[in-house]
Parts: sequence; structure tokens; C-alpha cells
Amino acid sequence: MQNVLPIPAPTDADLTDADPCRPDRTLALTRGVTRLFLDLGLAPLCEFRLANGRRADVAGIDRKGRLIIAEVKSCRADFEVDQKWPDYRDYCDQFYFAVDTDFPRELLPDDEGLIIADEYGAAIARAAEDRPLNAARRKAVTLRFARQAAARSFAAAIDT
Repeated sequence: MQNVLPIPAPTDADLTDADPCRPDRTLALTRGVTRLFLDLGLAPLCEFRLANGRRADVAGIDRKGRLIIAEVKSCRADFEVDQKWPDYRDYCDQFYFAVDTDFPRELLPDDEGLIIADEYGAAIARAAEDRPLNAARRKAVTLRFARQAAARSFAAAIDT
């Protein structure tokens, strides 16, 4: 067995308000995207687990069954380290990056949708390309979405 030194978790003293990659920043952006999805008539689901094992930050489904995914990026390092986002496109009709106003947008692909968010809301800065799912994939993703939402609803009900 190898000797492995544990890496201490960062403390509040290690994180400053200037650190844009803090988990609370990601949570704030996610909240804004969720509010946008609600405003657009989508039923949002955070941390949606896809069949390929990936987890989308925010997914939404509209009344017609169209699926939209938003990948939240809180800073440059978050984008550069996590390059799994192309794996999400096979599970939605539209794909967006969601960032704050200070994010270096030149890093993001021009052919993907763009949402600018903060903790209070969000706006679509660039519409996403429409990539309609085939019927079999739509049915599978919709069923997965419904089951995850129902499981969370049940879990919340028994916790109260």
C-alpha cells in the first residue's frame, strides 16, 4: 500500500471573495439559470444524471417535450479543466453554456448557446443551435428526467 498524504480541504481563509471558482458562485449561477428556465416555461432539474454517466448542471423540459441543457462555468479554470460538455449534446435539443458577466467568453465555442447569469436571474445572449433528438432518444431521456424528478420529490416529501 502506498503512503498517500491527504490534501487538506480549503478553509474559508484560503478562499477570497475575488476567487471566481468558489462553489457558492456556481450555486448562484445555477440559481439564475433555473429562474430563467422557469421564466421560459421549462421545468428545470439540477444535476440531471444522463445515461452516459455524465451529470448536467441544469436540464429543462418544455410542454412539447423539448430538452435543454445548460452547463454552468464559474471561471476559466472550471471551463479548461472540465471538457466533458460535448458528451451532453446527445441528450438535448439545445445546449447552452451559462456564465457570469466576467467570464472570458472568447473561450466558449461560438456554435453553442450562451446564457449570462447571476444569482437573481439570467438572459440568453446567444441562441443555441437546434439539434432535435430522435424519437427513441427523446423518450429515454424524458423518462429518465421524470423518474429523477419524481424520486427527488418523494425524498423531499419524506424529509419534511
